[in-house]
Amino acid sequence: MTILKKITATLAFTSLSAMAQAANPLSVHILDLQSGQPTAGVTVTLEQKQGSDWKQLSSAVTNAQGRIAAMYPAETPMLTGDYRIVFKTGEHYARLKQETFFPEIPVQFHVEKTDQHYHIPLLLSPFGFSTYRGN
Repeated sequence: MTILKKITATLAFTSLSAMAQAANPLSVHILDLQSGQPTAGVTVTLEQKQGSDWKQLSSAVTNAQGRIAAMYPAETPMLTGDYRIVFKTGEHYARLKQETFFPEIPVQFHVEKTDQHYHIPLLLSPFGFSTYRGN
């Protein structure tokens, strides 16, 4: 394959990947504060509040970069309302044979503007965490 074909193929893949991510309104990312590395293999669920109950909309596992680029169900428009991301961090620390105080980390958030992208990063350590709305 010529260098021009390689560059064209890479740009096409990057463009398709960017379009897929842009089309999905919600992504997450987990970084381990102890190691400074991404946290792969963590199950994350997305729930939507319906009345007084929570309904699970999706579940996925973080990739090698600690990311889930498309957390919201595909082909479904995001609605205004209350949502909750639950990071199942206990499974991660069990694999590492390490104690943790937070086996699950629920992050509740409210969506008002459905035309925006919502990114929820989690900075994680065995005995603490931090999160914020990224972009």
